[in-house]
Amino acid sequence: MPEKQQEADERPRRRQARGERRIAQLLEAAASVFCTTGYTAASTNAIAREAGVSPGTLYQFFPNKEAIAIELGDRLMHEMRATYGEALAPVDPATPLEEAVGAAVDRFIAFNCDHPVFFALMHGPDIPGRITEEHDALHATLVSRIEALLSSLLPTTPTAEVTRTAHVCLGMYKAGLELVLAHEGAEREAYVRELKNILFRYLEPMFGDRTAT
Repeated sequence: MPEKQQEADERPRRRQARGERRIAQLLEAAASVFCTTGYTAASTNAIAREAGVSPGTLYQFFPNKEAIAIELGDRLMHEMRATYGEALAPVDPATPLEEAVGAAVDRFIAFNCDHPVFFALMHGPDIPGRITEEHDALHATLVSRIEALLSSLLPTTPTAEVTRTAHVCLGMYKAGLELVLAHEGAEREAYVRELKNILFRYLEPMFGDRTAT
C-alpha cells in the first residue's frame, strides 16, 4: 500500500480513538456529577466543567444531559448483566448455602460500589424514560434468573412460591444496598454482613438440611 494511502487510512482511526477517549472522559465526569448532585440538578455545564472541557466540546458528542445519562446507563446495564450472569451462575451442589449467598452478594455489592452512579440513575427521580424501561427489563430478567436457580435447587417447590421468593430476595437486596452505599469503611462492611445474614436466614428454612445454595 502506498505510504500516503496508509496515512490517509490511519487518520480516521486516530480520530475515532480520540473520540472514544473523549466520550469516556465525559461519561466519567457525568457519573461524578450525577452522584454528587443527582440527575435532576445536574447540568451539561457542570459535566463539562468536571471533565475539564468547554460546553461546546461536550455538545460535539452529546446534544443534552439526557443523552449522556442514556449512554452511561446503557454501558452500566451491559456490565450489570455480565455481573449477575456470574453471580447467579450454577454452583457446586455441595456449596453451603451461607457461602453461596455471600459470594452472590459480594459480586453485586462490588459492582454497585465500583459504580455508585448506577444506583443514582436507576433509583433517582426524574430519570429518562428509556433508562426506566431498561431498568424494568433488567429487574424482570434478574428475577427470572433467581427463579431458575431456585427452581433447579428446589424442584418440588410450587412455581408461585419460587416466584414470590425470588421477588422477596431481590427486594431485600435492593433495600440493603441503599444502606450499604450510604456508609463507608467498617460500617459499610457491617451492613454487607447484615444483608448476607438476612438473605441466608430467609432462605435457610426452604433448604432444610441441604447444603446447596
